[in-house]
Amino acid sequence: MSTKMQWQKPDELRFLLNELVSWKSMTFSQGERQFPFKLQAKLQDLSYFQQYPDKLELHDADLRRKFLTALYKHPEATDTICLISHFDTVNTEEYGDYEPLATQPEELTKIWQEATDELPIDVLEDLNSGDYLFGRGTMDMKMGLVMHMRLIEKASTEEWPINLLVLAVPDEEVNSAGMRLAVPILLKLQEQYHLNYKLFLNSEPAFSMEPDNHEHYIYTGSVGKILPASLFYGKETHAGEPLRGITSPYIGSFLTREMEWNDLFQETVLGEQTPLPVVLQQTDLRLRYSTQTPYRSSALYNIFLFKRSATDIFELFESVANRAAKKCNEDYLKICKKHQVKPIGDVKVIKYKDLLEYATAKLGKELIKEIKAETYYHDEWDDREKSLRITDKLMIHCQELAPAIIILFAPPFYPAVNSSENSLVDWCTKFIIKRAKEKFNLSIKQVHYFNGICDLSYVNYEGKSDGWNAFEQNTPVWNDTYTIPFDAMQKLQAPVLNIGPFGKDPHKRTERLHMQNAFKETPLLLDELIQMMINKKS
Repeated sequence: MSTKMQWQKPDELRFLLNELVSWKSMTFSQGERQFPFKLQAKLQDLSYFQQYPDKLELHDADLRRKFLTALYKHPEATDTICLISHFDTVNTEEYGDYEPLATQPEELTKIWQEATDELPIDVLEDLNSGDYLFGRGTMDMKMGLVMHMRLIEKASTEEWPINLLVLAVPDEEVNSAGMRLAVPILLKLQEQYHLNYKLFLNSEPAFSMEPDNHEHYIYTGSVGKILPASLFYGKETHAGEPLRGITSPYIGSFLTREMEWNDLFQETVLGEQTPLPVVLQQTDLRLRYSTQTPYRSSALYNIFLFKRSATDIFELFESVANRAAKKCNEDYLKICKKHQVKPIGDVKVIKYKDLLEYATAKLGKELIKEIKAETYYHDEWDDREKSLRITDKLMIHCQELAPAIIILFAPPFYPAVNSSENSLVDWCTKFIIKRAKEKFNLSIKQVHYFNGICDLSYVNYEGKSDGWNAFEQNTPVWNDTYTIPFDAMQKLQAPVLNIGPFGKDPHKRTERLHMQNAFKETPLLLDELIQMMINKKS
């Protein structure tokens, strides 16, 4: 086997990153579909995969997308580190006139030098320092993939007595479809090659904990995220007779007020706190303007999780919705009394599960299937829109239930995961923090929950079925266009860790990567960590 390596030196890593970033791969784009084929071709250059081509595979995801697995298997090793990364990026339209250069890091970094009047002071300082490389995907997260490619090249060439499995997936930025579909493949590979997963290692970049905080972090878990949603169904009327109906925005305003920044949803664990909930979307479901009052609208609420399950959140959401409905009814009754009109009825809170049961009994299973199939036919609607539209169509057939707040879940759902108390992760964390200080005088802090949301949510799942039942029962697209392999996730019982490069401004046009940390410091720290894990075997 050839011992010549091509992805080890800082300039080689920089060249590789530029190449991967130039492969445009925005979520749902044709570039995202093409990326894993290009990555496979790149990895085929390694002598190991020329000798063992069957260990470098592409697997089907959804929407004609694929994910890649690359396994370096030492003949005598069972212990395996799974290196997880995603290759999709968010879109680039915010770059404006500079969009053609958004995926050309060297050129973009140079051109920013001539556009200094368009950049904030802190960005200018970083630009002038010469320490940063700009571009979409440099930080989030193609550098993480580059680091994993470096590791598997080194391990396979030097024949490390441990197994490394590179997993590169699409769609992390939207629904994590790639990772969710990869879970059963990880189990299949585990059985096929007798792998003992010791660690799931992600290399998402360090995310700032608050504005202007740019410290380096190592993450021993990842925050969870869930999207409670509501359909507000009022009673229509002509705008000239407003009190003969009740508008859905009026009903919705009460729940929005109760949900926005409600600290009942906030959790504190290991001294860290989840961000407050916020409304992500509030929409009239009518497709055009009319003097008929709006009677169907919807809202999505963002909730972050540490320890709570989907069922815990849904029970809390229901209680908040009931409080909102009570306040709405009280205010509405006062208005009716003041204007001496008869109320049209009390606003009720109905769980999607109960609405579905009611509609099925009234309409029959076949019509329910038709309603769902008609909704799924709309490719332009994402899973969130489809969830709301299914609920809306059910209510159109069951208007006798109005006025009402229908509560449900919409995708995606990222369960929280944490390995802070795992002995191996504790040792890894202390080693990285100590070694970074000794070798680079670099200060790294431990964070228990990665705040950027990542694919580690779909491994090492410790929840029980009663914790996810509410999600299955109240997500309209469940088992049709959206699923989570909860049972399989429970079988991937190895701790999680995130060690990635330092950068700034993910998802902004000023996204940039710190080159010293990305090309020299973090790769060497990962290298030493795995070498020490091999020596530490107990």
